[in-house]
Amino acid sequence: MSEPSPDLRTFLRDLEHAGELVRISTEVDAELEVAEIHRRVIAAGGPALLFERVRGASFPLVTNLFGTASRVERAFGRWPREFVAEAAKLPEELVPPSLSKLWAKRGLFGTLAKLGMKRVASGPVREVRDSAPKLSTLPALKTWPRDGGRFITLPLVYTEHPERHTPNLGMYRVQLFPAGQSGEATTGLHMQIGKGGGFHLAAAEARGRALPVNVFVGGPPALILSAIAPLPENVPELLLASLLRKRKIELAANPDGPLPLVADAEFALVGEVRAGERRPEGPFGDHYGYYSETHDYPVFRCKTLFHRRDAIFPATVVGKPRQEDFFIGDFLQELLSPLFPVVMPQVKDLWSYGETGYHSLAGAIVANRYKREAMASAFRILGEGQLSLTKFLLVTDGAVNLRDFRATFEHVLARADFRTDLFLFANLSMDSLDYAGPRINEGSKGVLLGLGEARRELPREFHGSPPPEVRDVRVFCGGCLVVEGPSFEAERAAAARIAAHPAFAGWPLVVLTDDAERATKSEINFLWTTFTRFDPAADVHAASVELVANHAAFTPPVLIDARMKPWYPIELFCDEETSKLVSRRWKEYFPGAAVEMGDSARGHLD
Repeated sequence: MSEPSPDLRTFLRDLEHAGELVRISTEVDAELEVAEIHRRVIAAGGPALLFERVRGASFPLVTNLFGTASRVERAFGRWPREFVAEAAKLPEELVPPSLSKLWAKRGLFGTLAKLGMKRVASGPVREVRDSAPKLSTLPALKTWPRDGGRFITLPLVYTEHPERHTPNLGMYRVQLFPAGQSGEATTGLHMQIGKGGGFHLAAAEARGRALPVNVFVGGPPALILSAIAPLPENVPELLLASLLRKRKIELAANPDGPLPLVADAEFALVGEVRAGERRPEGPFGDHYGYYSETHDYPVFRCKTLFHRRDAIFPATVVGKPRQEDFFIGDFLQELLSPLFPVVMPQVKDLWSYGETGYHSLAGAIVANRYKREAMASAFRILGEGQLSLTKFLLVTDGAVNLRDFRATFEHVLARADFRTDLFLFANLSMDSLDYAGPRINEGSKGVLLGLGEARRELPREFHGSPPPEVRDVRVFCGGCLVVEGPSFEAERAAAARIAAHPAFAGWPLVVLTDDAERATKSEINFLWTTFTRFDPAADVHAASVELVANHAAFTPPVLIDARMKPWYPIELFCDEETSKLVSRRWKEYFPGAAVEMGDSARGHLD
């Protein structure tokens, strides 16, 4: 059983020894070039990349650390998953308690005693202190053509509640702003109000105070995983990091601020966010596969930059799935899945689909001991931490593997009574990166139940005569057709007409899209093009809809309008100039290594 990597340096040595890291000695540009190299390598399932010379930067850069499931496993080992699975059984196994039961768990309790935080006087991160930081010397990346600038894409943002001093470690992207006349180093901080750091900032602003902030880059890989983990609000991310690392997290004294420094970090940016200060941040090509646009976000004022003498700057690139964040996200789900039944006892299993950006679609297996109990679990899921950002939830009480989306989808479609089992909730808060709703941070949610025994045999071949406005009809899976029709801009009302057309009457679900061939080429394509492009309350239609006791009762087929809408941000593509540059220089990057060049235009999309 492999052991977790205690720090970035050890991880890099392990990767290089295993042939999973390639050094690039030729000079590269952090603006667009590095990102395109990275995307092509990850699309081909290639190695981590250590860029030794980045134009204008004072530090080397490493990317694609977690770009395969095997590298994630190498970073963290199997031990954390086995430990969490064993810990999740404690409530059942220790009831009623006895000395023999406690003794049988002595290894588990012994490990718990070794976890937590440890205060130290100093650490490697304090080897160099720059009290007049020039953040332009960092090899931060500009990853897509319309990006508003260069971004720190693996920032570990540490804050504490201004009164309770409870800590939070979050990953909120950091846009580097040009130095003003004063020379002060400032950045944008994409600290959303619905996240832990956002709650801390709101509490500080309510008291008229600035919020101290530390931004760490690098250090133990466990910090990266912990910063994005969907933990309950009062569970410290550093505690999870300690568990993943299998040792305490060392926190060094900070001579330039009230918050401690992660001793083993590569970099530490120390500063504050002033109450009420906002500045336009973005655009940024994000993990949904589209640009998130420019909006006002908090401003981080960096007072001091600490770093190791030989610091290495880690970064990632996000975009259309599957990218590096997909492999991290799936590992996290596997790690935390044993805890869901502990926190939510009637939820037997839960899975969010990374191909949709995670928040757009999830599936759950729940208990349904009495009629409609399943909805109690659905409400619990949609009210739990970051799971509350879920846009659409498939719920069943059957024995199905949620990781197999196609099987799960068919299972639900065969059982759903759309007159009673489809629930749409309008006028809700939404993930700020999901632009399907009417305004940023606003949208809707949907829940579809598929309970009990199958109520229909799912059709698997289409033999009807579609209306002339439908240019193409494809079967994605049993019970689900994907049809290509006029664009939303050209014919908004086409969705309702197509849903009511008799050619589709035998199908429970129809998806209307701009390109049916592309949407059905793979499961990844279907998930991404369908669930990132619809707002449940506005884009769900049916053959007919009747209001029954103020509940919308849908007569199938139900149609999801997943066409691009005029207000959606554009899809992410590399610019032609950068694409040609990287193609031309490929052998310069990898003169002695056979590194395959994947197709970054699609990522893992077909």
